[in-house]
Amino acid sequence: MPQLFDSVKIGDLALPNRILMSPLTRCRASKGRVPNAMMAEYYAQRASAGLIFSEATSVTPMGVGYPDTPGIWSDEQVEGWKQITKAVHDRGGRMLLQLWHVGRISHPYFLDGALPVAPSAIAAEGHVRQMRPTAPYPVPRALELKEIPAIIEAYRKGAQNAQAAGFDAAEVHGANGYLLDQFLQDGSNKRTDEYGGPIENRARLMLEVTDAVISVWGAGRVGMHLAPRGDAQSMGDSHPLATFSYVARELGKRKIAFLCAREHLGEGRIGPQLKKIFGGSYIANEKFTKETAEKVVAAGEADAIAFGQLFIANPDLPARLRLNAPLNEPHPETFYGQGPQGYTDYPFLKTKAA
Repeated sequence: MPQLFDSVKIGDLALPNRILMSPLTRCRASKGRVPNAMMAEYYAQRASAGLIFSEATSVTPMGVGYPDTPGIWSDEQVEGWKQITKAVHDRGGRMLLQLWHVGRISHPYFLDGALPVAPSAIAAEGHVRQMRPTAPYPVPRALELKEIPAIIEAYRKGAQNAQAAGFDAAEVHGANGYLLDQFLQDGSNKRTDEYGGPIENRARLMLEVTDAVISVWGAGRVGMHLAPRGDAQSMGDSHPLATFSYVARELGKRKIAFLCAREHLGEGRIGPQLKKIFGGSYIANEKFTKETAEKVVAAGEADAIAFGQLFIANPDLPARLRLNAPLNEPHPETFYGQGPQGYTDYPFLKTKAA
């Protein structure tokens, strides 16, 4: 029976434990969306994770939608990431880069006046996050068919740059209402060309992007992040089990390293079905405790668990969980913003055992 602290092989990655760090947007990159030394300290503090997922990282300037999130399209960004991967590796850690395009979850403010792009001209509900004064999401511009190859190429180049920056793997961000998820789910995709309509068409861009990333990394170092519940950023699909089962099956054929799904325990959970259909390693994420994580891993419903807010507040989370030590409380008011407060200043355990 597998345990949370057991080592595990996920694709071509050998991990010392199954306690992984989720991708966590923190909005602390420098000018030009360049990663910096403070970010290197933050990630290196958390190197005891079985695997660190980088914060979501944009593959193109047209794929950004928040202030001070990092990119992976420029040489300066690659150099910035190099200091981070070195710091993590020097502490004995492993780290992948999450490749991101926000699609319609943006605003002309972040795009030099241009409209955000999406599969269809349908605005997300709500207001642009981390933008002051507040503004509603604008109606995006539907991507033209001739523009889609450049989107795929941006992911391929991002994967190539991630390799140059010293990462150990790459993950495609296909979740949480961002561009690939927008294409996948029929609530946001009303296209009538080969990227819309039946699931084979709506999943096409996600799978083409995956193939582009595989062409750089090899399947054993590529993962996919999904959000089957469709509860973020005005997402929704009329047949989520069928939609995500198709994706899991197609990704399984490609033998990528893993699926990671943001789907907490509860009603409507389809993670166990997706794991079976995918046939490879499955990482569960969202609101897990040590106890629920142990149960899911022991039951074989997931091969590892990705923790988010607990890793923000506890840089030494694996040691704390192993020792049943008290956990630091996260401070949501400092999740996004500038400076080290609530970023690199959470305390470590002081015990010799830690």
